[in-house]
Amino acid sequence: STLTARFHFVDLAGSEKVKQSGVEGEQLSQAININHGLFVLGKVITALSDGNQHVPFRESKLTRILQNSLGGNSRTCMVACVSPAASNLAESVSTLTYAAKAKEIRNKPVVNRGTACAN
Repeated sequence: STLTARFHFVDLAGSEKVKQSGVEGEQLSQAININHGLFVLGKVITALSDGNQHVPFRESKLTRILQNSLGGNSRTCMVACVSPAASNLAESVSTLTYAAKAKEIRNKPVVNRGTACAN
């Protein structure tokens, strides 16, 4: 019998404020994708913490990759980084709200065991 595991380390840098940064072209496309992934992650976290039957994992690559970590067969740790600066208050409050919702998710981890292939 073999023991299997996965390890995901994801740095969610935060939302990209397109209007403030003034990015264009490829950087704008990347910012839009980042914001979409974070938006869908927020929807997934809310759906799981509220106990909804439908969880929109398939709406972004990020949530699809993290599906086991979000309410699945995994132990999950979230680190929320906030700033004491008054200029970052809104972003810090948003991060703490996000983390509080994520904390409500309950995973059911079990040991993955399988039989090794005899080849």
